[in-house]
Amino acid sequence: MKIYLVGGAIRDHILGLPVKERDWVVVGATVNDMLKLGYNQVGKEFPVFLHPKTGEEYALARMERKIEPGYKGFTVDTSPCVTLADDLLRRDLTINAMAQTPEGELIDPYHGKQDLEQKILRHVSSAFTEDPVRILRVARFLARYAHQGFSIAPETIALMRSMVQSGEVDALVAERVWKELERALGEKNPEKFFTVLAECDALPILFPNLSADSIGIKALVATTHITDYPTIRFAALLHALPEAKKSILSLTQRYRIPNHYKELAVLTALHYEKTLYAQGLSANELLQLFNALDIFRREKRFEDFLIACQAIAQTHAIQFDPIWLTACASVAKSVDIQALLAQGFNNVELASKLKEERCKKIAVWLSSSTKQQ
Repeated sequence: MKIYLVGGAIRDHILGLPVKERDWVVVGATVNDMLKLGYNQVGKEFPVFLHPKTGEEYALARMERKIEPGYKGFTVDTSPCVTLADDLLRRDLTINAMAQTPEGELIDPYHGKQDLEQKILRHVSSAFTEDPVRILRVARFLARYAHQGFSIAPETIALMRSMVQSGEVDALVAERVWKELERALGEKNPEKFFTVLAECDALPILFPNLSADSIGIKALVATTHITDYPTIRFAALLHALPEAKKSILSLTQRYRIPNHYKELAVLTALHYEKTLYAQGLSANELLQLFNALDIFRREKRFEDFLIACQAIAQTHAIQFDPIWLTACASVAKSVDIQALLAQGFNNVELASKLKEERCKKIAVWLSSSTKQQ
């Protein structure tokens, strides 16, 4: 039995980046061998084990053979005769197909270190075509490393395009698409995720309402200078879709995207325009906007919404002052509900009186702020 460090930990170490997690491959062992050593098996489709002390993942070296379309259409061989080179050959990119011995010796049969030095994302072998998720992974890796000057090898783009043409993308599982998209949204250049998908013709299949040069992509780029929060970036990306609410609901349902992403995206699409021109609204119109945004109960979401609006405003070259709107919202929130209850207002009367008092306070504040200007 031989154990090697593999994959991302080696790549990131060579790039001088922090190593967040380490994965290991075990050559010349069986499931029983691992269990006898105290490892805990967690993989069902192929044997993966957790180290009894460190909790790190150890996988038996494996080879795969494609038998059906899609992500799960494989047979897997994890017998002790599978070599390290066999295991590395099935990996996606050369920069992820390196291993290291316990003594620190680099094992690099497919020239991943050279591709790192030349800043190239290149597939290891034709086995790349057997898993359509790899199209998304390559797009995400460019979103991560584009700022360092990385590009995708032309032959890899051509291979990805052929996979799209053969229908492999149609077999992608919703959860895997969302997982890769969510991770891409948190990268340095998330827009590259979409430009890569467009380049290999997958974008109109996976995200039919988006184009690589759309105003939504430009808003996404703008968010990268303001926040790294994926939920806000997602909202800015989708703000200008045709029939926005319907399109967002369709997309979030298709990929089973979490509710907090959906809610902020819909809210942004429906209300960003009025928000950008909020300083021209009346007290009553401002209160209507605040109620629609549910600022009295969802303060954090309102903050996220304003950040998305900042990025959208930059994209549309509109002057927008979130501080002004935040101050106005604070005025609306300052009405003392407990005092109204103490005066005997409740139910419908309370709601009506609350609206009246909030409108009054906003109106006074608007008058005061106009004079100050």
